[in-house]
Amino acid sequence: MKLRWFIGSGRSSVAPGGLVIGLAALLGCQTQQSADRPYTASQPPPPIAITTPNTPATHSPVAPSAPESGGPWRQLFDGKTLKGWAETDFAGRGPVKVSEGKLILETGLMTGVTWTNAADLPRINYEIALDAMRVDGSDFFCALTFPVKEDPCSFIVGGWGGGVVGLSSLDGQDAANNDTTRYMSFENGKWYALRVRVTETNLQCWIDADNVVDVETKDRRISIRSEVEDSRPLGIASWSTTAALRNIRLRKL
Repeated sequence: MKLRWFIGSGRSSVAPGGLVIGLAALLGCQTQQSADRPYTASQPPPPIAITTPNTPATHSPVAPSAPESGGPWRQLFDGKTLKGWAETDFAGRGPVKVSEGKLILETGLMTGVTWTNAADLPRINYEIALDAMRVDGSDFFCALTFPVKEDPCSFIVGGWGGGVVGLSSLDGQDAANNDTTRYMSFENGKWYALRVRVTETNLQCWIDADNVVDVETKDRRISIRSEVEDSRPLGIASWSTTAALRNIRLRKL
């Protein structure tokens, strides 16, 4: 197991068997912050998304808006095994399992899976989609890392304590501090249909039918935070949250 210190993160680090003691705890604030970016005194945290108790899912995801024409969808998860995926070697990760057609990322510091066949992935002009649910917890339940030509990028859903949506990173700024930043509420136990479209000119993301990101990539520096380096070239992660994933698929445009 790798032990990675989040250098410059400004938050407490966790050692196996140790105790988390941070400034947030001393002030009576939340101690578990998003892996995608810590709060700072000069940048107070965004509003926390309201979540419901962990109950069985009764909602189906809303179908995303019709995509531009492209090839057939290719399923990346068979609903029965982790074939094609490997547990991402994050320090302090939780268990990963397949249950009842869902890929489950159990609560840990950060837990995820990484696609094992990088050679078969398109790097431009493609879409990737999945259904994701925050089963338990209050932070991001999907950090989808994907290739943009030779560079990686991450689509963050529910970060910074539960409500931040955006791309990490653009021009060195992560999802809480660039022009894709958006605040949304997510319910525990509810499925959300997520889709990312990568073209020569734009990065676009949908949550259900809502086009939450549409950014031109010309003259933009695209990258990821170091914490999700092991998710490259394609990976999905959650932070201090149990997440369920299904219907993971990809198609060329």
